[in-house]
Amino acid sequence: MITIGTNDYWRVMITLALGSFVVFCNLYLFQPMLPHMAEQFSVTETQVNWLFAATTLVLSVSLVPWAVASESIGRKPVMLIGLFSMPLISVGMLLLPSLTGLVVLRAMMGIAIAAFASVAVAYMAEELSSSAFNQAIGGYIAANSLGGISGRVIGGVITEVFGWEQAVITMAIITFFGALLVMTFLPKQKHFTPQYGLLRYHNRAVIKHLKNRTIVLAMLIGGVNFALFVNLYSVMGFRLVEAPHFLPIGLASLIFLCYLPGTISSKLTAIWGRHYSPIKGIMIGTLVSFSGMAIAHFESIPLMVLGMCLISFGAFFTHTLAYSWVSQKATNAKATATALYLVHYYIGGSLGGFLLIYCWQHGGWLMVMGGSSLLYTAILLLCHQLKQNSIDGSKAVQLNRLQQ
Repeated sequence: MITIGTNDYWRVMITLALGSFVVFCNLYLFQPMLPHMAEQFSVTETQVNWLFAATTLVLSVSLVPWAVASESIGRKPVMLIGLFSMPLISVGMLLLPSLTGLVVLRAMMGIAIAAFASVAVAYMAEELSSSAFNQAIGGYIAANSLGGISGRVIGGVITEVFGWEQAVITMAIITFFGALLVMTFLPKQKHFTPQYGLLRYHNRAVIKHLKNRTIVLAMLIGGVNFALFVNLYSVMGFRLVEAPHFLPIGLASLIFLCYLPGTISSKLTAIWGRHYSPIKGIMIGTLVSFSGMAIAHFESIPLMVLGMCLISFGAFFTHTLAYSWVSQKATNAKATATALYLVHYYIGGSLGGFLLIYCWQHGGWLMVMGGSSLLYTAILLLCHQLKQNSIDGSKAVQLNRLQQ
């Protein structure tokens, strides 16, 4: 196994972080453009949300098939297929510039993104030692955060100055060169064993994971957490370009720099995990995020920025702990387990947008806070169930040992 500080460790860390960076740049490129695209195509906020929701929804249903494919052909080939497909899909967007065409191609982008997202963590879990994995997962998710920030800022600023087409071209070029670097420097797997009889094997693996309450509860937490986090940002984008602020798209997109505290908090989970319970960490992250939503209620840009920073810090802390929980609690078929987590994660992101944007359209930020509060409460209830389930599991293990 690859240990901390070796050359292979840094190659894995840097190349997977780079791949994660360009993947999340592409995923979130269109999010700051939504107000601009709604105006350009003369549609409502809820309708234009399909440009983002189509990607996350199709991404969610593509994760498990890609994880299945990776069990026979390997993790690295699957990741490279996804990375090299993304620039080609971006070129297609320039050839089909209608709203319908863009939604279809953004859905195809979700398939390509899923190829990388479904297996990157499984690659790390198989190749890295336990301590190296705990260190690397924080860096990987920090790269998610930086990619999300960069994609949104590139999308917003370039759209404001040159148009959305130039933003798409810029991202296609960045992605192509990123894919070349990953292909060149990511080490081949040494601890991967191909699995055959894939459909039957993975049907059993999926059923086994879904019967494991300890894993399923963490997956649900991840889904609700992402439903809140990503869509509070979408709502904030609409809020900043409307009265009383009237910010231009490029300037409003800078609100996504508030992702940076999430980059920090995802790295802090490695320290937290060595000393404290992951479940307590998830609850703390949720409460920090909730406080940020409340602070962002005030029509003061400094307070809105502070609120979004707290939302990011708490949400990424929660996400990293829940994600690593699933990968570590799964005793086999880890790629399938992490893919199932991401299925819940991105379905939550897709559906949460329609809830929170609907709240925004009909009641402003106050109604958004009401809808969000229900979701925050759901996370805390799920944490309580996860804690109780873990206690029951520990008692069962101790009982079995005594009987033996």
